Amino acid sequence: MSTQTPQSSQRDQRDLLYSEEEETLRSVVRGLLADHCDATAVLARTESAEPHDRELWKALADGMGLAGLLVPEELGGQGATHREAAVVLEELGRAVAPVPYLTSAVIATEALLACDGDAARELLGTLASGRRIGVLTVPLATAPGDALPGVRAAGEALHGSVTGVADALAADVFLVPTSAGLFAVDAAVDGVSVVPQISLDLTRPLATVTFEGARARAVGPESGPAVRRGLRAGAGLLTSEQVGVADWCLTETVRHSKERHQFNRPVGSFQALKHRLAQLWLEVVNMRAAARNAADTLAAGSADADVAAALAQAFASPATVHVAEEALQLHGGIGMTWEHPVHLYLKRAKADSIALGTVGRHREELAARVNLPAP
Repeated sequence: MSTQTPQSSQRDQRDLLYSEEEETLRSVVRGLLADHCDATAVLARTESAEPHDRELWKALADGMGLAGLLVPEELGGQGATHREAAVVLEELGRAVAPVPYLTSAVIATEALLACDGDAARELLGTLASGRRIGVLTVPLATAPGDALPGVRAAGEALHGSVTGVADALAADVFLVPTSAGLFAVDAAVDGVSVVPQISLDLTRPLATVTFEGARARAVGPESGPAVRRGLRAGAGLLTSEQVGVADWCLTETVRHSKERHQFNRPVGSFQALKHRLAQLWLEVVNMRAAARNAADTLAAGSADADVAAALAQAFASPATVHVAEEALQLHGGIGMTWEHPVHLYLKRAKADSIALGTVGRHREELAARVNLPAP
């Protein structure tokens, strides 16, 4: 007779490998990005007044329906899971695509899914269609469970300012947590101002959002659970984006090492470089395992989702930075030029390492949840 409990049997049946449908999704997204988001175009956009690629967002959100992957079909979405969203984020990371997918299709969408009522459902439908971009108005560095900004609600009017909000320049609607609940504010109404900040990652710009009596509408009676759900999903799936960043860095570094010659030999044939590349490969493989675990636990609604997200971020953030730093160094002099895109990946890796909680913050969270406090 089997001694397995239902819980252990369910764990044994988990499959973290990519399904055939997920691989098909990856192929389609990668093809679209190859046609519309090459390195030259991304570099040019970072120097323009419009850092976000609206046409690419329209192709992803409207043309392919990817903005609504996490939204149930009855609310106008695709009814998919976090596993599919993770595949999309991997490919967006590989291209450092300047689109607000993480902020709108994951974080803001998950926050709204935690809310009941017609206002939340209506807003979910517009975000799922891609017609509007939603941004949760918290600093990008906010981890799940952190204290929230001090925006206050006076009836239907909001007052306060929030710095370091990612993709605020592209937002059509802001989701604003207050002590009185979660509110939605149209970016175009009177009393809302968005001022760009100097950002390390030019493909995910930050801004300060200020509300001076801006008219808002309530979408949830409590902001805490909704914000935590949004940030937890964001942290767990951010790891998949980091996998895409690291995978591009490794792939391009291996290619460069085969093509670049010194002493009439490819530099990749030197043993010291082989060892360094092998170490990077191991880091990317382990990152992918952590990312797949985080996405799978989120998709299953598992009680381990908080642990999986904290574990994935605690490992992936420093690993991504290391892979990107090695990529820049192993590209030699060309890697230091503005024309080569490797600096975009290093900046994204650095920015992601403090996004949605620092490594130390996630390690503290992980230690508390598995009852292993620091000595």
